[in-house]
Amino acid sequence: MSFTGGHGGVSASGGRFFRAAMLLPGTFAAFVLILFSLALVLFLAFRSNDGSLLGGGATLANFAAVATDPLYVMVALRSLAIAGLVTLATVVSAWPVAYLLAFHAGRHRSLLLFLVTLPFWTSYLLRVFAWKIVLAYNGVLNSALVGTGILSEPSLAFLNTPAAVVLTLAHAYAPFAILPIFVALDSMPKSLFEAASDLGAGAFATFRRVVLPYSMPGVLSGALVVFVPTVGDFVTPSLVGGPRSVMVGSLIQAQFGKANDWPFGAALAVSVMALIIALILIVRRVDRRFGSRR
Repeated sequence: MSFTGGHGGVSASGGRFFRAAMLLPGTFAAFVLILFSLALVLFLAFRSNDGSLLGGGATLANFAAVATDPLYVMVALRSLAIAGLVTLATVVSAWPVAYLLAFHAGRHRSLLLFLVTLPFWTSYLLRVFAWKIVLAYNGVLNSALVGTGILSEPSLAFLNTPAAVVLTLAHAYAPFAILPIFVALDSMPKSLFEAASDLGAGAFATFRRVVLPYSMPGVLSGALVVFVPTVGDFVTPSLVGGPRSVMVGSLIQAQFGKANDWPFGAALAVSVMALIIALILIVRRVDRRFGSRR
């Protein structure tokens, strides 16, 4: 009996050790890659730039410059506007696709879901360069418009514009909006359609009062997943946007790179994070309201 108990005690302690060992890599990675990095950025944001790695004395001048300099305020507003347009375009185009997958895909649903996620199999940079080729002066779009006689010569209006950034980002992040909306619609009880029909609701009334409200948690989740990374994106604006499409992510990257002003770049990053956190709290509140209505 004592041997069995001892054996069981050894097994229990071995199991606890095994679980701790399995959790250790993920915990260490989360601490180093997330918590430590975030703490370092917060620390640098309140330091002055004296050329050293960790900055000089404590100061609030970085945040004062972010809040009062017209250049940074304008770029921040532009970033919010572009991210908002990207989110709107992505959600509006993703909703019909998610509806089709949820209610009309039938036995082709798995194939269609695979096609939705297929862009993840290629590099993000390759997708951006593909749009650059399409929108370039001698690109696919200009060649098609000139070939069909719509334009007499290639146009410079497609590339290096805010519209090019919105289009490229909307295409890149479309799956992130389709999948949450699809999950929300797919969980919708089919009996709700029958109930709406029994109560005399037409197709439009059913869509407006049943389907759309039920999909709102997925819509809000997808919008948030799209909005957050697009606010700080700097790769796409630099490749297809041009000078009129500089976003706050480009400024942050420049501060950590060419300008070598890490404290000010950290202050910019912290300001963007604070703004995004405020928007997340607003979205959560809206989500709860729609959730309670369901």
